[in-house]
Amino acid sequence: MAAVVGTKKTKAKTSKKSAAVESKKPKEKKKIPKKPVSPRFVEKQIGGDKNGGTRRVAVKRSPKFYPTQEKSWRLRTHKKPFSQHKRYLRESITPGTVLILLAGKHKGKRVVFLKQLASGLLLVTGPYHLSGCPLRRINAIYVIATKTKLDISGVKIPDRVNDAYFKRKELKKQKPTENQIFSKEEVTYFPSEERKEDQKIVDDQVLTVIRQHPEKKYLFGYLGAMFSLGHSDHPHKMIF
Repeated sequence: MAAVVGTKKTKAKTSKKSAAVESKKPKEKKKIPKKPVSPRFVEKQIGGDKNGGTRRVAVKRSPKFYPTQEKSWRLRTHKKPFSQHKRYLRESITPGTVLILLAGKHKGKRVVFLKQLASGLLLVTGPYHLSGCPLRRINAIYVIATKTKLDISGVKIPDRVNDAYFKRKELKKQKPTENQIFSKEEVTYFPSEERKEDQKIVDDQVLTVIRQHPEKKYLFGYLGAMFSLGHSDHPHKMIF
């Protein structure tokens, strides 16, 4: 019995040794063909009585002009530009929602949200007849969305009202005459006829929606009133 057991052990040892030897064998590496190196100089034949023979000419010649100032190189990035960013909008802000402005010239006023522009800004209007706020763009972080909503599905906004429509125009200063050399006249901005026309088109449609609302009496006063807080008012406990 002892002899039989010994033979089994020897077979197991030999099989382990053979497996270890096979694993230690070096694997053959694949030979990668080397790319041919292009020469830096080339010999060219030059004819003529005085210039006979060959000359070494550089394949890539160095530039003859070097700029005096270094140009600012733009670094390559994998980030998308702002125009390709995704635009997000809060669930509480939908077309027709009454918003409260928290910043800007018209802060504290209530306006009607019309749509979101390509830049992500919100297009709002007073209407101008009620709150004095014209067609404007505003960032969504500077508004409070209320639960008051209007059905403006039938309101049509002109196609030209986009981000380029609200781009600031440089006011041209007139050359002063001899009598106006030392006088300081401020150049004031006046809305163009195009803006006045678009404002009237949009406001007329929004006002008809308000007149058709069952609580139109309260809406006219609500949109025309300014939002303010007192000493005992807590905004985090309010329901707008």
